[in-house]
Amino acid sequence: MRFLQRFTKRLIEEFQNEAFLKSISKFEGIVAKILSVAMVVVVIVAIFDLMLFLTTDLFSTAPYGRFSTTITKVFGLFLNVLIALEILENITAYLKSHTIQSELVIVTSLIAVSRKIIILDLDKTAGIDLIALATAILALAISYGILRHVNRK
Repeated sequence: MRFLQRFTKRLIEEFQNEAFLKSISKFEGIVAKILSVAMVVVVIVAIFDLMLFLTTDLFSTAPYGRFSTTITKVFGLFLNVLIALEILENITAYLKSHTIQSELVIVTSLIAVSRKIIILDLDKTAGIDLIALATAILALAISYGILRHVNRK
């Protein structure tokens, strides 16, 4: 019975505003650290994938005209690594300041959309998809411009 009373009292104390927020903050920190380690693994795997692709496809004897498709894939793999690094930077910036830096998120999104456009196969893409990508880029660019203007002041 005494154990139940102590447990209830401890539970009530934990759900007080300050204690609860402190617990949530610790939990967010742990999750962010786990995500950071996971992103490091993703970056390493993406670099390995890029190197494997470079050694097998780029330096093999290829038929004429294949180089342009291969270089598009190489650019896509490079941008995968860059996007993963940007996401890792987002996570580490959150760990440092406990705030999400929206400017950094928008830059990462712009890189991701740019990657999509670079590797886009125009023969298999509908016009509406191009309009959607253009709209996304325009919205992200305007958002980035607004944030830069606001942050400068």
